[in-house]
Amino acid sequence: MVSLAVAPEKLGVSAKTIRRRISNGTVRGYRVGRLIRVDLNELRKCLIVETPTMR
Repeated sequence: MVSLAVAPEKLGVSAKTIRRRISNGTVRGYRVGRLIRVDLNELRKCLIVETPTMR
């Protein structure tokens, strides 16, 4: 579990992208007091999009 400040650095996306995904329900945000934390493993699964290859 990491903060919304650390997650974008680890994954190479913006904090706005992560906040958008939390608000639309794609990613789950966990509230700890006043802070929001995200699970990096869950975030990686949701953000990685496989592109089909032509054969």
